[in-house]
Amino acid sequence: MTETHVDYSLYVLTDAQLSRGRSHRQVIEAAIRGGATMVQYREKNASTRKMIDEALELRDLCRAHGVPFIVNDRVDVALAVDADGVHVGQDDMPASLARKLIGRGKILGVSAENVEQARAAIADGADYVGAGAIFATATKADANKPIEIAGLLQIARVCTIPMVGIGGINSSNAASVIRAGAAGVAVVSAIVSADDVERAARELRKIVDTAKENL
Repeated sequence: MTETHVDYSLYVLTDAQLSRGRSHRQVIEAAIRGGATMVQYREKNASTRKMIDEALELRDLCRAHGVPFIVNDRVDVALAVDADGVHVGQDDMPASLARKLIGRGKILGVSAENVEQARAAIADGADYVGAGAIFATATKADANKPIEIAGLLQIARVCTIPMVGIGGINSSNAASVIRAGAAGVAVVSAIVSADDVERAARELRKIVDTAKENL
């Protein structure tokens, strides 16, 4: 487990298909200016070489701003660029093995869509659980039926580590995710597809912060 405090409030994930021709750097730079507290590089289609090049650029950017940088799925890429951690889904490398490979000093996030998966993630050494998809989302083609707020509440009851909500989250529903027990919201299209990325990030961050203050 990592010892330093991590702020999961606004967790932004990259998506080359949804960023409207803008580079990952352009999007993430603007998102960080707007208040993103964590960044995940998620890329399913690029070559390993391209992934390493892109991840290195984003890692340096995030490091300059003190924002944790996570790589999705690819433990090898995360290790190659010395990322702050890795996030694995249920169909990716087993969380327990990912933990062995990255060591205790890195952040390990694990996706969970039910109580059983959340409990297993905790037992396997996860630092946080990515709970969802909460709402319908087009950013993950293989996403199962949304768990909605009711499912999120169930996972929150068993989570002894931070829980981050993901899936279809935007300015209209982010507050409900925080009220259900999430430490933050993980977003893709609500930020990377926005006309003004910085402004979208700032608005969403304000919603999350206000929801936390009102708990």
